[in-house]
Amino acid sequence: MFESHLSDLILRSLSSGAITFTTDMASPLRSSTAIFLCIGVPQLENGDSDFAALDSAAGQIARVVDSSKLIVVRSTVPVRTGEQLKHLLHVTAPHPLARFKVAANPQFLHEGEAIDGFLHPSRILLGVEDAESESTLLEIYSPILQQDFQCPIHNRNCPSRTPPQLLLTTVKSTELIKQASNSYLAMKISYANVLADLCERLGGDVQEVTHAMGLDRRINSSFLQAGIGFGGDRLPKDLRAFCKLLRTEGVDSGIPQASENANLQRIDSFFQKIQSSLWVLKGKKLGLLGLSHKPNTNDIRSSPAIKLARRLSTAGARIAAFDPQALSDARASFPEFNYCPDPYVAADRADALLLLTEWEEFRRLDWQRIRNLMARPLILDGRNFLSPAQMKSLGFEYISVGRP
Repeated sequence: MFESHLSDLILRSLSSGAITFTTDMASPLRSSTAIFLCIGVPQLENGDSDFAALDSAAGQIARVVDSSKLIVVRSTVPVRTGEQLKHLLHVTAPHPLARFKVAANPQFLHEGEAIDGFLHPSRILLGVEDAESESTLLEIYSPILQQDFQCPIHNRNCPSRTPPQLLLTTVKSTELIKQASNSYLAMKISYANVLADLCERLGGDVQEVTHAMGLDRRINSSFLQAGIGFGGDRLPKDLRAFCKLLRTEGVDSGIPQASENANLQRIDSFFQKIQSSLWVLKGKKLGLLGLSHKPNTNDIRSSPAIKLARRLSTAGARIAAFDPQALSDARASFPEFNYCPDPYVAADRADALLLLTEWEEFRRLDWQRIRNLMARPLILDGRNFLSPAQMKSLGFEYISVGRP
């Protein structure tokens, strides 16, 4: 997984002894005060959460612990997971002195900016049920809460920041906060996409609309970005799980469910734009710029770019794809596509060029060179990343989402 600063930080931490790795779980589990569970909780086909990995970890902990331990769930999990985990630990621990407290401490990190976000967060959310757990976690997070440590990525030149806000809640509230937060972000993206569809029918510009909306502090412009929809391992899964939670508890899931439905329609909508522009897809070379679900990561899980590439390939198009970081992962999972060493090879003799991930380096490409390379200078911008005026001045046919 590509993550800015991560490799260097791990190597330095290993060299200094600040971090160690082991396959012998017993000794560190017995000697630790707090045990953080950073374990993925994927979704099953029916929408239920798959707790197999979490259950396995809990069993391993319960079998070897012989004293009081604080178990901290770092993963995004459904409400009541902490309650179930605590029960499981207690009923499966064979040692009579084993005692367990469970806390929730979900992360609010952004892929591509995770290290910076961990060291300099806007808030730290702790779900605890007793004073001892609270005290332990406050001691662990004290350097970050006080921002009085030597930053390993900025040295002594950290940007000036406000110390993070500490939020203390119950475990159940913390579990719900994380799931509700991600669902709300997903809903903002879907709302922007609905506005984009409306702008296309009325002749408006969705970026002008969302920019003006975002100037209202109550709304904020973050995540009000129209395009081909959201992907990754977080938002789609958490929105789906939130909808299921609402239905299970007998609460109307209409708004979040509509947001999920709107996101699922984005690939169809953009596919229709491509098909309408080219008329016939079979045999056409389509250059793809971007495969990861967002910039600054190689994560292609639930990537809209990958979904669109597969749909176009099924329709007979010849895919020539480039991504600054995701080529290796994409090639391993989808060998049927042609992968290019740079954007210019992807554009060479292409019938259309699709911009599907908003990598900053794409803005700085030699677009005149790309125009001269293409069989037809047609750009379909699925992220509203480029300037329509600039692209048209260079002689491109330029189509984006919700913009004239």
